Amino acid sequence: MAHTITVATSDLELAQCFPVMQELRPQLLAAEFVARVRRQASSGGYQLAYLAADDAAGGIRALAGFRLSESLSWGKFLYVDDLITTDSARSHGYGEALLHWLVEYARTHHCEQLHLDSGVQRFKAHRFYMRHHMQIVAHHFSVTL
Repeated sequence: MAHTITVATSDLELAQCFPVMQELRPQLLAAEFVARVRRQASSGGYQLAYLAADDAAGGIRALAGFRLSESLSWGKFLYVDDLITTDSARSHGYGEALLHWLVEYARTHHCEQLHLDSGVQRFKAHRFYMRHHMQIVAHHFSVTL
């Protein structure tokens, strides 16, 4: 499984990530995607890393939206907003490779922890995270305004 992981910097790279992101976030619109990513980047440091396969078909197989931050409770941390492997490429090690890349990125940037939230209905994702030594350490609460 040869692949390359890159942080998207150009509008073209961001736009190419949209079909994979839409599998995780179906409410997103292609026409607004790049602008939304750019706003999140400028206001909160959001970055979008993508894994492209180095095979004949090529193409983006997985991606991760993340940001570096710091809090009193966690110290410096990397927060994963979005982590998705396209449905057709699951169980080929792409998600694992991207998760390992995120951990190394966090270490390189002197983070003490890596965090992510996962919807309560995403049982397969939860098994994946726990298989990679992640723990369920909190409940996340929200209210729609």
